[in-house]
Amino acid sequence: MATTTGKSDNVASVMKVISVLETLSDEREAALATIAQRAMTSKSTTHRLLQTMVDLGYVEQDPQSERYSLTLKLFSIAVQAVNTETDLLRVADRGMGRLSRATGESINLGVLDEHDNRVVYMHARPSAYNLSMKSTIGQRNPLYSTSLGKALLAFRCPEEVEERIADMTFKRFAPNTITDADALREQLAVTRERGFAEEIEESEAGVRCMAVPILDHLGKSMAAISMSFPLFRFEESRRSEYAGLLMEVGREVSAQMGYSGQAIG
Repeated sequence: MATTTGKSDNVASVMKVISVLETLSDEREAALATIAQRAMTSKSTTHRLLQTMVDLGYVEQDPQSERYSLTLKLFSIAVQAVNTETDLLRVADRGMGRLSRATGESINLGVLDEHDNRVVYMHARPSAYNLSMKSTIGQRNPLYSTSLGKALLAFRCPEEVEERIADMTFKRFAPNTITDADALREQLAVTRERGFAEEIEESEAGVRCMAVPILDHLGKSMAAISMSFPLFRFEESRRSEYAGLLMEVGREVSAQMGYSGQAIG
């Protein structure tokens, strides 16, 4: 019994540390009371955790405001994780460059967080236009409200898809956000059949996106590439052209990442 209790205490401690780190990531800079409230732990416990993180170099405290913020030490660890995806980034960037030159729009590369129902933005090619959708590297969005997320989810095994849908809490972010599981299932089926995902004002008002999966040697999505348009600049007459360009890049990148099965789309 003591061993089980000890493990539970260790898990709880780790969760508190993660909550503090995520709070600082979201807030950029925050006071002790804010961090404790967001992390849902006592001020004394939060202070002790923060001081340990300061000692280890992961957090710093402004001597004047006494507010806490993350240091770049976590970034150096994250870079090592990204380096394991070097081949994907290198290969995908070439295809993203082609899409960028062909459309002038924002091109994004996202991967599925294997432990959460979110897509993580890993790389981006900015739009050539002043008015455009801008994504931040490391940004995380729900799978159900993004074309990247739907492209990733549609090319996973049915069991995983159902497990992930069961864990989703649907929230409305924009006029057309999907808010129920059956509607998502329908869109995933369409995405898998035609080879690309689409969303129109589901994640952000005034924005339209299209995305294709990058498949690994097993035919499982390992990443996805999207094009994002301000709604007013999307040319409906070019929709097939946009989709064709995306799927061509998706096939090429997938092939270079080891996929040799049936062509996407």
